[in-house]
Amino acid sequence: MPITVQAARATGLTATEVAQRRRDGLTNDVPDRASRSVRDIVRANVFTRINAILGVLFVLVLATGSLIDGMFGLLIVANSAVGIIQEVRAKRTLDRLAIVGQARPTVRRDGRAAQIPPKDVVLDDLIELGPGDQIVVDGVVAESELLEVDESLLTGEADPVHKETGAQVLSGSYVVAGSGAYRATKVGRDAYAAKLAEEASKFTLVNSELRSGINTILKVITFLLIPAGALSIYNQLFSSGETWRPAVTGMVAALVPMVPEGLVLMTSIAFAVGVVRLGARKCLVQELPAIEGLARVDVVCADKTGTLTETGMRLAELRMLAAAAEIGVDDTEARRALAAMAGDDPRPNASVQAIAEALPERPGWQHTAVAPFSSAKKWSGLSYAGHGNWLLGAPDVLLGSDSADADTAEELGASGLRVLLLARADRSVDADDAPGTVTPVALVVLEQKIRPDARDTLDYFASQDVAIKVISGDNAVSVGAVAATLGLPGGDHPVDARKLPEDRDELAEELERNSTFGRVRPDQKRAVVGALQSRGHTVAMTGDGVNDVLALKDADIGVAMGSGSPATRAVAQIVLLDNKFATLPYVVGEGRRVIGNIERVSNLFLTKTVYSVLLAFLVGAAGVGSQIFGYEPIGYPFLPRHVTIAAWFTIGIPAFILSLAPNNERARSGFVGRVMRLAIPSGVVIGLATFVAYLIAYAGPEASEQQKMQAGTTALITLIMIAVWVLAIVARPYTWWKVLLLSVSVAAYLFLFTVPFTQEFFALDPSNPALTTAALVCGAVGIALVEAAWWIGAALRGEERTLIPAAPGARA
Repeated sequence: MPITVQAARATGLTATEVAQRRRDGLTNDVPDRASRSVRDIVRANVFTRINAILGVLFVLVLATGSLIDGMFGLLIVANSAVGIIQEVRAKRTLDRLAIVGQARPTVRRDGRAAQIPPKDVVLDDLIELGPGDQIVVDGVVAESELLEVDESLLTGEADPVHKETGAQVLSGSYVVAGSGAYRATKVGRDAYAAKLAEEASKFTLVNSELRSGINTILKVITFLLIPAGALSIYNQLFSSGETWRPAVTGMVAALVPMVPEGLVLMTSIAFAVGVVRLGARKCLVQELPAIEGLARVDVVCADKTGTLTETGMRLAELRMLAAAAEIGVDDTEARRALAAMAGDDPRPNASVQAIAEALPERPGWQHTAVAPFSSAKKWSGLSYAGHGNWLLGAPDVLLGSDSADADTAEELGASGLRVLLLARADRSVDADDAPGTVTPVALVVLEQKIRPDARDTLDYFASQDVAIKVISGDNAVSVGAVAATLGLPGGDHPVDARKLPEDRDELAEELERNSTFGRVRPDQKRAVVGALQSRGHTVAMTGDGVNDVLALKDADIGVAMGSGSPATRAVAQIVLLDNKFATLPYVVGEGRRVIGNIERVSNLFLTKTVYSVLLAFLVGAAGVGSQIFGYEPIGYPFLPRHVTIAAWFTIGIPAFILSLAPNNERARSGFVGRVMRLAIPSGVVIGLATFVAYLIAYAGPEASEQQKMQAGTTALITLIMIAVWVLAIVARPYTWWKVLLLSVSVAAYLFLFTVPFTQEFFALDPSNPALTTAALVCGAVGIALVEAAWWIGAALRGEERTLIPAAPGARA
């Protein structure tokens, strides 16, 4: 017992001792939050594969002196800005939360107490404690006066723990009753909460199939750019006889459309809009792809306290006992006594606070004696002049173990309820021999406050085939009672986690069979997440305490409560600022909207990539063939500005609108495979039809500038016709606004090709009737082939195709 040390430290450290410990490095140097710095955020969003590709091509265009052909370079700025702005916004919000929630401990030094920042605490400091105070470092209790500590953020156990002198206290817990002081034994990185935070401090990005799929596509494109660029340069410089400036411009015009630059931007914008929408519901998304991840989740691991239930208790029932009538106490008198006791309790715990909320009207009785609650005697009491001596405490202490009332209380407790006994005593509650003879009056039945929206939230996840696993550090019976009340399948058969196997495979089997677990240790929460992932599940973990940090980090998606510990908010991808579990369905809905729409517009961007790659290789191969077989060489048909306007109304603007449209399609894996099933055949048709149209219009290397312009315009008309039809396919099933979108796209191209100013600005010349007719014919053939491929592909895969929604409310 550290009695001697406590006496020596009663006045706290001296200024000299504090200075020495600072020199020795024995300070509370807590590790930084587990999030990226602004510099890391900027670097991650600027130095990307797609920005590198576009940057090199942009520099090449600038070297030719044609700034208008470098308009695509603006996408480098846009791609980076969206991600940077969102991540910095999330970081600043969390930093503000951390500052607001930072505890300032009261430290006793040289016999005087003063509040200081947590980082200024040193080893052996004597830190005073009172109700509501946070324990900022690990230590040993030096002084205790009915001191009770809530360790739920550390252990998940909801009941306060009584701390006697010499007991250990851990950082991250709170004082709920009593007062005292403790001596700091572990500070800085040695403290329990800091160790957990440090173990979780390595920043990891949430797994995103969309991002992974796009990165895979970009890798393939990067490898294709090298031979395509070399072939284009060779063709432009040596085959077609161009000078270096038009040769470089032609090469860039061939390579830029291969890069689905707008796809990355549209993905970021769609995520960002989802983030804004969720922000209106007090949901902070720290990483853009996180809402996609939650849409793919098939198991949600939810803590009971703070997630399914609110903090605190609720008075469920006041059950009068037979002995009450013998002393003339009825239900009204019992409620008045409870109201008086709850109002006069000097240190109300969670149970007394629940009684006070249920019975707010105090009778105005004057108390003559008070006996505060303590874990040792397990009861509290007040004596009232003219109204008797009243007790409130544990039934198993105040009642005989063989009484029927004790059996009733035990049955109620076994169902997960908290039961207290209201009783009358025959002597003052502060008497030496109190409580004396006890007459039971009523059983006070308390239950945890279940969130009013918890049932609807669980029902939603059940309807979406998302399994819920309730894992809590609280008593298994109590957890089961809450789960059963909410109608969770398997909730009436809770499992005590102390009996769970250590082996991952065996643990996974238990998790597949059961849904409700109590007495779960922090390391077990992490093991639960890993076991579920080993069975192929995508796991979301919700939590608010330090004990949840490692599980939150290991989960596919970590969801933290805004009122939880700073460590949980730091490692989670999603923070529910209003602490409402019911916000998660909206997050899932936004994720589905994003995934469905990005998959839809990806078809457009990747179709462009396919036809651009094919067109570049066809033109390049034709140039090489001209050297071998002696026919006239062929130059690339387009300028970079042609490539830009071709994407405006077939991809860019329509994709932006489609990416924000309503969409509740279920999330599915296999993103790359599905989009390529449309993009490859459509891109091949567009590439071949455009090349044929160009061959028809090409007048040879000695052609005039007007003939070159007409040949390029002919190829561009064919390309745009088929690309607009691909847009029409992607937009199905049609609704009025989609038909309007298609009409506006067609009208916009008619404007560009017919107005003299735009013809001159974009180097367009459709004035040759024969060539324009050839372009229209090639375009019509291409449209027929793309449409046939869409229907045939669906038939081969057994998919249903429809042009108009079957009924109101169908997916738009």
